[in-house]
Amino acid sequence: MHKDDDAAPGDGDLVAGPPKIAVPEDVAAAVATLIRWAGDDPAREGLVDTPKRVARAWKEYCQGYGEDPARHLSRVFEEVGGYDEIVLLKDIPFQSHCEHHLAPIIGKAHIAYLPANWVVGISKLARVLHGYARRLQVQERLTAEVADCIWTHLKPRGVAVVIEATHACMAARGVRTPGVAMVTSRMMGVFRDDERSRKEVLALMGCG
Repeated sequence: MHKDDDAAPGDGDLVAGPPKIAVPEDVAAAVATLIRWAGDDPAREGLVDTPKRVARAWKEYCQGYGEDPARHLSRVFEEVGGYDEIVLLKDIPFQSHCEHHLAPIIGKAHIAYLPANWVVGISKLARVLHGYARRLQVQERLTAEVADCIWTHLKPRGVAVVIEATHACMAARGVRTPGVAMVTSRMMGVFRDDERSRKEVLALMGCG
């Protein structure tokens, strides 16, 4: 039998997990209603704790609503030894959920910018991505939000964001076509206006 995810840690557990989030009764009831409508019995042993688990999972999936991704760009560094070329973070994995079917979106992003006066810690680019991805999304908007945030708060000479992802709403339902990736991009500043710069950043991303 599987250990109950909601059970208290036993003597063999080295570290207790974080306190469980209290789940409002109406939220758990809504999940139970969905299970019942799908054709199963939410009162059976394997499902009796599922409504609360699902509720807590969705609170985690959507934790991006509780943060401002721009705050990750508030600390910048000016002493970069005169570096004025492209800064690129490749293959950043992320997970999100489609706002149309609440189905997973799983993919990777390439984020690049051309500094003007300062740079930011590279992990902050990934944090910006995750801050927007952990919301109900469409890929096009996610791409634009990440690029716009970096453009507005770092004030670089250029920003380029390319996202490649698979969508469960297409792979597991509807047309049921797995293995298809959607690619979206947003170019700003020199990466939009200058063809040579655009080709350079796309080549560095492996998209050229």
